[in-house]
Amino acid sequence: MDIMEKIKQQIDGNHVILYMKGTPTFPQCGFSSLAVQLLNACGAKFASVNVLEEPEIRQNLPRYAKWPTFPQCYIDGELVGGSDILAELYERGELQKLIRGETAERG
Repeated sequence: MDIMEKIKQQIDGNHVILYMKGTPTFPQCGFSSLAVQLLNACGAKFASVNVLEEPEIRQNLPRYAKWPTFPQCYIDGELVGGSDILAELYERGELQKLIRGETAERG
């Protein structure tokens, strides 16, 4: 399977997926650790991919997402961002809504 198709299937197949350095139980960088903490604080059940053990994904996900850094969090097939954006959304109460599948009012 083509790596871009594999990434697409992972993203489409999970309500929440986190591409990170390390694992949720053993993050390998502070940014990945923060992302895991924020998702856990929201009660999210999420899939994760350790990009340190998946060099093809680590190399190609930035091209797929047009986002150069890790971690990368996707909710309902959409790139939300890294730990800084997750933190901002969490502080505003929006991350919790995204994880619950609620859509924000746009006007």
